[in-house]
Amino acid sequence: MASPLLIRNRNYRLLFTAGALTNLGDGFILLALPWLATLMTRDPAAIAAIAAVGRLPWLFFALPAGVIADMADRRKLIARADLLRAVIVLAILMLALSEPAAGTIWALAGLAFVLGSAEVIRDNAAQTILPDIVATSDLETANGQMWTAEQLTGQFIGPPLAGLLIATGIAIPFGLDIIVLVLAAGFVWLISLAPRAPVQQSFGKALMQGIAFMRSDRLLLRLAVVLGIANFLATATIAVQVLFAQDVLGLSSTEYGFVLSIAALGAVTGSLIAPWLSRLIGVQLCLYLSIAGWAVGYASIGISSSGVVMALAMFGVMTSAMVWNVITVSWRQRRIPSELLGRVNSIYRCFGWGSMPLGALAGGGAVALLEHDLGRDLALRAPFMMSATCCVLLLIYAAFRLRLD
Repeated sequence: MASPLLIRNRNYRLLFTAGALTNLGDGFILLALPWLATLMTRDPAAIAAIAAVGRLPWLFFALPAGVIADMADRRKLIARADLLRAVIVLAILMLALSEPAAGTIWALAGLAFVLGSAEVIRDNAAQTILPDIVATSDLETANGQMWTAEQLTGQFIGPPLAGLLIATGIAIPFGLDIIVLVLAAGFVWLISLAPRAPVQQSFGKALMQGIAFMRSDRLLLRLAVVLGIANFLATATIAVQVLFAQDVLGLSSTEYGFVLSIAALGAVTGSLIAPWLSRLIGVQLCLYLSIAGWAVGYASIGISSSGVVMALAMFGVMTSAMVWNVITVSWRQRRIPSELLGRVNSIYRCFGWGSMPLGALAGGGAVALLEHDLGRDLALRAPFMMSATCCVLLLIYAAFRLRLD
C-alpha cells in the first residue's frame, strides 16, 4: 500500500508519470528494434550485435555519467536526455522507412549505440534523484511502484502493442516512441527541487572519490560483481531470444509480443511483492530466491518446445529479477551518501550493466559456433542451459559471500 505522503508528493507523481511514458517507449523499442534487425539480416551474430551495442555504453560511459549526475541539475539532465533520445529514434525511424541496403544493419547498430548512450545518462540520473524526492522510509514503496510502472508499460503494454503495430508498418512503433519521449521530458521539467550544493572538485577528483568509496565497501562491490554476472547471463539469452521464438517455437511477432507481456506480468508481480516479501522473510532470503528463480526459468526455456512454457518460465525469471531490483536498489540508496550517490551508483551499474553487451555477444557467438555441429535448434537452446548452470554457481557464491541483512 502506498504511503499517503507518497501519493500527495507532486514531484514523485511527475517523476512516476515521466518514467511510465519513457518505459512505454522503451517497450516499443524492445520488440521493434530487434524485429527491424531481423528484416535486414538472419545472421544471429549481427542480430546479437544490435542487442550488444545498445548496452555497450554502460561499459564506456557509466562512470562519467555518474560524475555528471552529481555535478549537474539532475532534473534538467533527465529531460534533456529524453529529448536527445527522441532525436535518435527519429533517425531510426528514417532508417526503417528507407530501402534496405548493404551495411544497413551496421547503421542501425550505430544508432542503437548512441541511443544507449543517452539512456545511460537518463537512467543513472533518474535513479539518483529519487532519494531527493521521497523519504527514506518510502524508498521500497517508491521503487516498487516505479518498477511496476516500468514493467507494465515497458513490457506488458509496449511490446505486444508494438507487435500489433508492426503488422501495419515497422516504422509506427518508432514514431510513437518519439511522442512519449517528448511528453516525458515535459513532465520531468515540471519537477521542482531545491538546488543542491555543487560538487567542488574537478571531474577527475570527483570520479576518484566515488571509486574510493566503492573500493572501501567490499559488500557493495561483491553485489555489483554478482549483478554483472547475472546480467551477462540474462543478455546472453535475450540476444537470441527473438530467434529462439521464431525458429524453434515458430511464433509470430504478435505471439512473441504476448510472451513478453506474460514476462512483464512476472515483473509486475515481483515489483509489488518485493517490499512485503523483504519484510516477511528478510532481504537475505529474497536474494537467494531471486537467483534460484533465474536458474529454474532459464533451464525451463532451454528444454521447452512451447510458447506457453517459455512465457511461464519468463514470468518466473522476471518475478525474481524485480524482487532482486527492488531490494538491492533500496539497500543501495540507503547505504550510499546522497552527495556520492550519482558516482557510486554509476560505478555499481558499470559492473552490473557493463557486462550486458559482452553477454549479448557471447549468446550470439555461442549460437553461431554451435550451429554447425549441433544444428540450429540445439544451438539456440544452449545459451539458456548454460545460463541456468551458471546461476546455480552464483547461488552457491551468494550463500557464502553476500550477507545484506
